[in-house]
Amino acid sequence: MALWLLFGVILLSATGILALTFGPLRVAANVRTIRIIAYVQYVCALLLLGARLSGKA
Repeated sequence: MALWLLFGVILLSATGILALTFGPLRVAANVRTIRIIAYVQYVCALLLLGARLSGKA
């Protein structure tokens, strides 16, 4: 159960960061770096989901 909660938190965090980069932070100098961080979080969430569904976690 805890892994599903962690999966949800990661998705919410990445979505929030991505939403901010297309909103108020779109004029920031390092917006590309912030978006990369969000995309890395999505990849980690997908890896966690894959491990959980395959029974490895």
